[in-house]
Amino acid sequence: MTKKNKKKNPFISLLKGIYNSIDKIFITPISRIIFKISDQLRNNSNKIERILNRPHILLYLSLIFAVGMFFLVDKEVINLVQNEAEIISNQPVKVLYNQEAYVVEGLVESVDIILTGNKSAIYLAKQLGDHEVVLDLTDYKPSKTPYRVKLTYNQTVDSIKYKLDPTYLTVTIKEKVSKQYAISYELLNESKLNEKLSVENVELSKTEVIVKGSEDALEKIATVKALVDLNNAEYKDAGTYETDNIPLAAYDEKGNLLNNVEIVPNTVSATITLDTYKATVPIKVLTTGTLVTGKSISSVTINGGNNYSVDIYGEKSVLDNITAVPVTIDINGLGNSGSKSYNVSISKPTGVRYISDSSAKITVNFGDEKQKTLNITDIANKNLDSNLKVNLADANAIAVQVKGVDTVIDSITEENISAYVDLSGYTVGEYEVDLKIEGDDPRVTYVVTNKVKIIISEK
Repeated sequence: MTKKNKKKNPFISLLKGIYNSIDKIFITPISRIIFKISDQLRNNSNKIERILNRPHILLYLSLIFAVGMFFLVDKEVINLVQNEAEIISNQPVKVLYNQEAYVVEGLVESVDIILTGNKSAIYLAKQLGDHEVVLDLTDYKPSKTPYRVKLTYNQTVDSIKYKLDPTYLTVTIKEKVSKQYAISYELLNESKLNEKLSVENVELSKTEVIVKGSEDALEKIATVKALVDLNNAEYKDAGTYETDNIPLAAYDEKGNLLNNVEIVPNTVSATITLDTYKATVPIKVLTTGTLVTGKSISSVTINGGNNYSVDIYGEKSVLDNITAVPVTIDINGLGNSGSKSYNVSISKPTGVRYISDSSAKITVNFGDEKQKTLNITDIANKNLDSNLKVNLADANAIAVQVKGVDTVIDSITEENISAYVDLSGYTVGEYEVDLKIEGDDPRVTYVVTNKVKIIISEK
């Protein structure tokens, strides 16, 4: 069983090391030399022998050599203790300047202090003082030319050397100016808010603030925002809440935060109104792939019913534009069997915070495909430039084949079909474009074989 080593006192170890070094380097060798000289001169000089044989002579000689060694060490002629270096990292820099009148660019928040000396002196230096690093700019004035200035450190122990990293800074001093800016707000942590709640309104206590900084820094400001944090345990129900100490931040046109400006005041208060907006919309089944030849979808049921809807929650402006929630199923190569069931996930549309159901069971039944032809004359256009107009070059109707089982396609007429041409990017001229059919019934397939001839002209 090994014994645990006792923790040694560093000062005692240091003193023992110095004593052992003195004894080994000076006292023992000197004593040996004296005794050798004594042996050689014993027969020739009784007088020297009597002197050296006196009990205190060796003690006096050792004392003289020890004092001499101490003098050499103290004057750093001889160094018995090896120098070491140690770094005090991330020491804050105290900057002295007129903060009301000037802006200083090129500052650093912290520096490293490198201490060099013997171990005991470094230990003492680390324990003493607050290691304050100062950049004194009190005698400097604004200038377009940068200044190279030296950082200073209140050294606490004279026997060690120190170095700052960095030692010098290149700074630019500018006049501080102020300008008034309108403020808006930005919602933070909206995902942490109760999913059935949404922000109806935010009213800030101030509409404008003063921003101070150098002239070129203020020119970069694109917006000043109040950062409204919705991660608040108080926001549980619909209602009105008063919130204080909302921080302000300035951003450039690219959305980068500007840290070299001062906003006065730097916080505002706000009245936040939370409400619940809900809409009930149907599930819209979309398909990918193609059924086997001669087969079509005869019916689609969701959770056993023909009509199935979900409740969605979010901002009113978002919900007003949502008419259905889409779900896609793959029907490629199917149709020979009588039916196919799917367990699908229902994803929240963009902007929706909460949806009442996240999954559903969809059952698709198949039957024999039939088809009929309808002639379409009512054709709309989309995405045409507002300075242009379009006319049909051919007045003849466009034939559209409608495919599906008898019970589905029998009731479909031209009035049930929404046909259009997409004219995005088209300019003046004559073109043949594809006819597109809008249909949200997965049981029906539309086939158009001919293109539509159009003439686009200026209004």
